[in-house]
Amino acid sequence: MYRIFDAHCHIYPEAIAPKAVEGIEQFYEQLPFDHYDGTVGTLLSTGREAGISHFLVHSVATTPHQVSGINRFISSEVAGANGAFTGLGTLHPDSERPEQDFSELAALGLKGVKLHPDFQRFEADSPKAMRIYGLCMEAELPVLVHTGDHRFDYSNPERIARILRRFPKLRFVGAHFGGWSVWDEAASLLSGFDNITVDSSSSFYATGREKGLELVRKWGADRIMFGTDYPMWKPQPEIDCLLAMGLKEDEYRRIFWDNAVRVFGLGGDGA
Repeated sequence: MYRIFDAHCHIYPEAIAPKAVEGIEQFYEQLPFDHYDGTVGTLLSTGREAGISHFLVHSVATTPHQVSGINRFISSEVAGANGAFTGLGTLHPDSERPEQDFSELAALGLKGVKLHPDFQRFEADSPKAMRIYGLCMEAELPVLVHTGDHRFDYSNPERIARILRRFPKLRFVGAHFGGWSVWDEAASLLSGFDNITVDSSSSFYATGREKGLELVRKWGADRIMFGTDYPMWKPQPEIDCLLAMGLKEDEYRRIFWDNAVRVFGLGGDGA
């Protein structure tokens, strides 16, 4: 079996996890997911049962005043996970102190930034967001961005393309194959850029094996990271869908492990 790095996991403090997961369920309306509770314990137990040994964890600030608390929570969980977690911090474009927020995030040892334009309600290529990408590029930290939503215009592929053109040295990760629910448009417009990697999260439930394989081939195994989007999907069906595609062993190694280790600068085994 392959070593597996889950490159897309949301976690929440136990006291607020039920409300946070309910918010996700409401935001995505009628998606057919049987969600978990969003806690660290459940992530570890369900992930390890499926053979996952390392997890990229993060959360999203819906208001600027949440940024510091969320980043301290993620940092604390990373420290207490015995090497099983890599953490991303959150920022908010409406913050009046983005440079200070970023400095605090980096000082906590977090390995990049997670943004969700559709949930945080900002245009992905707005001037305030561009300021964040500039900070990430300068510090050589990756930014993981929720990309795509047929219901909104916040993170459509055209906006992502503008970011990639402006910041050619930015390590940009486009969640959900670069465009949730607009997978073909995203692959067509974005796969030609060298500075984007994508994760596979929240995609296979809709694409299935055949369409999923088509996306894998369009993006290439060097630029795809496995992800579950915990707490939304059970990990084993996500793994099984990839395994059913009949990829080469070296492609599976890259998708399940090597690409995430490289993108997040972990070196060695990433643990």
